[in-house]
Amino acid sequence: VQRLSEGARPALAGHFLALSAEDRRLRFGSSLAPEAIGGYVDKVDFERDAVFGVHDDRLALVGVAHLAFGEDLAELGLSVLPAHRSRGTGSALFARAAAHARNRFVPKLFMHCLTENAAIMHIARKSGMDIVVDAGDADAHLELSPASPASITGEFVTDRFALYDYA
Repeated sequence: VQRLSEGARPALAGHFLALSAEDRRLRFGSSLAPEAIGGYVDKVDFERDAVFGVHDDRLALVGVAHLAFGEDLAELGLSVLPAHRSRGTGSALFARAAAHARNRFVPKLFMHCLTENAAIMHIARKSGMDIVVDAGDADAHLELSPASPASITGEFVTDRFALYDYA
């Protein structure tokens, strides 16, 4: 899992556009048109937020996590291309994003999804998130442990391994 930078915008847009209309609906809450996907990607603030990606052997983005920082929490959105699901990609993205938020002294991680999004609901349950369901939507919250020297060092080492693997 590698942290993406501003230069990854075209690949990020390509990833979201490779999702089916139904997968986009599950990821964004509605089936966004290509123009709306472009607008979303253009508004991602790579300085404030964190975007993580998993690449395949051809260096195409197959999984993405967008961690948007707010006042006392960070909101996480995940997507994985169908051919790469059920391989731990979503869970790896979740773990990487949670570690990043923790090391930025964010006390709570938040995910909002449709209750029919079985993959995200599974990751939320497996990760010990508190889930509140209301009228087809689900909000999941996870209290993050405070950052520690070990967690910060672990994130640094993970970043270096991801960079080496990508290279």
